[in-house]
This record gives sequence, C-alpha cells and structure tokens, in this order.
Amino acid sequence: MTDTTAPLALYVHWPFCVSKCPYCDFNSHVRESVDQAAWRAAMLADLAHEAEALPGRRLGSIFFGGGTPSLMPPETVAAVIAAAEAHWGFEPGIEITLEANPSSVEAARFADIAAAGVNRVSLGLQALDDTDLRFLGRAHGVDEGLAALATAQRAFGRVSFDLIYARPGQTLAGWEAELRRALSFGTEHLSLYQLTIEPGTRFATLFEKGELKAFDPDEAADLFEATRAIAAAAGLPAYEVSNHARPGAESRHNLTYWRYGDYAGVGPGAHGRRNGVATLRRKKPENWLAAIERNGHGIEREDPLEAHDRGVEALLMGLRLAEGVDLARIPDAPLEGRALAGMAAQGLVRREGSRLRVTDAGMPVLEAILRELVIA
Repeated sequence: MTDTTAPLALYVHWPFCVSKCPYCDFNSHVRESVDQAAWRAAMLADLAHEAEALPGRRLGSIFFGGGTPSLMPPETVAAVIAAAEAHWGFEPGIEITLEANPSSVEAARFADIAAAGVNRVSLGLQALDDTDLRFLGRAHGVDEGLAALATAQRAFGRVSFDLIYARPGQTLAGWEAELRRALSFGTEHLSLYQLTIEPGTRFATLFEKGELKAFDPDEAADLFEATRAIAAAAGLPAYEVSNHARPGAESRHNLTYWRYGDYAGVGPGAHGRRNGVATLRRKKPENWLAAIERNGHGIEREDPLEAHDRGVEALLMGLRLAEGVDLARIPDAPLEGRALAGMAAQGLVRREGSRLRVTDAGMPVLEAILRELVIA
C-alpha cells in the first residue's frame, strides 16, 4: 500500500499558544516563556532522527501546525526548512504551509516568515462576527483579522483561512451571508468546519453543566448543504468533507494524509506514518524536550501496522475525499459487503471500477457511513 517513490510530507508541531481556545482539543499549551534556542536545536535533532529513518525520499510538502506556529521565530522556521531540504531534498514547487493567528502582532511577522521559505499560510479567522469571536475565545476582532488576511495575501503566494459554523444562535441566512462575504475576499482555499464539542475542552465542561447546548442536527445539516452549494457556485467546490478549493489549489500536504501517503511528524505530540509504521512523539512539551536531550529524538511509540489496520486507516481517510479511494491500493479492503450494497442502493456511495466514493447525498452522514461500512 505504501508507495516509497511518492513525495514525502513533513509535519512540524509547534505546541505553544498565547491562550487556549475553549473548543480546541489540539496539543496546545500556554507558557510564560520559551527558550527559543533550545527549542530550535531540539526541533532540528528530532528532524534529523526522522530523516535517518526515511532515507532516499524527497519532500513534496511541509506543514507547520500547532499550537500557533506563527509564534515561532522566523529564524527557527528558516532553520527547519533548510534542514529538511538538506536531509531529503525538495520536489519542484514544494508546498510549505504555516498556520497563523490573524493578529496584528503575528501579521507583522508574515514578510519574514515568507522570506524564511513559507509559501502558503492558513489563517484561523474562525468567524466574521465580533460577538462570536469572543464566544470562541479568539483574541482578535473581525477588523484585525481581515487586516491580517490582507497582509497575508500580499506576503504569500497561497492563502487559506478557517471558519467555524453551527455556532450557538446562528441562522441559515446569517451563515449564508457570512460565507458569501468570506468568499468575496478571493482566497483560493477555505476550511469550513462545524463547531463540535470535543472531550476535555472548556466547551465540553459547559455542555456537561447544561450551560452550552449542542446545535440542532437538522439545522446543522442545512448549514452543511448550504456551505457546499454556495462555495461550489463561487468556484471552490468541496474536495474533502470540510475543505474547499479552486481546482489545483487543494492542500497538497493534507491530500497526502487523506490519500494515505507517508508523512514524517516531528515536535511534541506529532504523529507520522512511515513504511507501514505509526510513529508518535511525546505530547507534553517538557517531556518531549527531555526525550530529545536523553535520546536524540522525541519518539514515544513506533507501532508496526497490520495490513488490516492500514486498510482501515486508508478507508477512513480516503472516503472523506470527493474523489474517494482506489480500492486497488487496498488489498482485502475491510468493507462490510452488505452495508456497501445497501448504501449503494440508497445512493450514498458509488463504486466506479476500483474507485469507491461517498456521494454528495452521503457526505452529510459521512461518520455514520464510515461506522457501518468499514470493518474496524
């Protein structure tokens, strides 16, 4: 299943944030200070170890995620990019993405981050309403966010931004107007996520106390369908369940995940998949840093994956894509045959040769389809 000739992806996790958003369940941490020299050296050591385990490959993409990678000093970003090129070499036109908060302080670094080698930025705008931004725990307001977006569009060749919908009190008409405004800014890519209440978050605590209500599922489905229709009409069709892009502007890095290609992951809590082995770095920043000093790398686990498990992962990832999955790449694909036949009869999935995909009718209930269709 693994194509060792395909370009490799590199994920770099920067775990620090100025504050923790109440909906976020990512590996992010707030610290009063960070020893930047020590962290740069540790990142480079973790990267060198991973490069030794994946020789002979070339990088097609790098993604700086977090946390808030736009808090990284530009010289650290530049050092990681230079080391990655020295270890692996770059494919022509490599995509190098960095996630950023749309604050004026971080936007002031965009020119230096671009000079470091980043050519694509993903901005966490999250909403175009000041009241909702406060509810989401965001430090920026709409005007500051849009100013950062304009700065990003001048600094980087490719720009994406995120919005969260199905926020409390949000109406279909209100979301449609907000989405059309977002589309008017002319970016090539949008990530449009439904607000979910994740375990371990402050929103989960409020939900358990009855102080926060989940969005009505039927109303959320209406927002989902409107999102896809409006974005497609504007020339950004959904190529994945929550991601929309102009043709050719899809995130090449994320496509590596969804097409179940190999990717190296470095930094605290970073996951990786290399040659059929799942890798996991230590999650807590201090523990990861100590592991680097002790072992020269931050790995906590390296688990060889059985063919069945690789098949499950390939299906769970690939069926999120509009293009679906090529079953020829998944020997003995762990599919429930009766469920597949029933869903095909209902028009929820479609088999075309060796390719299986979830239809537009099936995408609103994707999670239910995956639970029934894939034999875990």
